[in-house]
Amino acid sequence: MDKQALIQQLSTKMKLVRVEKGYTQDRMAAILGLSKKTLVQIEKGRIDAGWTTIVAMCALFRDSEVIQNSIGADPIEVLETIVHQHVDRPKEKTLGGKVWWQHIQTEKGFSIQQNVLSQHYRIIDEAYYRYFSTFDLREAEEKMKELIQQTK
Repeated sequence: MDKQALIQQLSTKMKLVRVEKGYTQDRMAAILGLSKKTLVQIEKGRIDAGWTTIVAMCALFRDSEVIQNSIGADPIEVLETIVHQHVDRPKEKTLGGKVWWQHIQTEKGFSIQQNVLSQHYRIIDEAYYRYFSTFDLREAEEKMKELIQQTK
């Protein structure tokens, strides 16, 4: 998934997110920093939202079931992985990948999983803490080797 794919995916869900949260078009437009006219155009599928609007929507509605079910993961994790190419930060607790994740490889307490919707990879430990995210499987495999070496 890249920026454009995320924009297209979430632009089509903007009305559903607004309805899920119980907001009027006026309120949603104000929250996202858009004019009501622009919001209506997005909701009717005439235009796509801009990147900053998608980032704002993901950040402000991170708990939205519509967004999470559209991309199969925490929206901030997907955003960070797209923007930075990978996310390499220690231990962030996940739910373990029971719904939107496919196990690729498990070794010495670490697992590489791939998100079935966004297609990005992550490394988690046995307690479901995320160590790394990327769109590049080889990069994930190399990072997993490093993590295994560090725990010896």
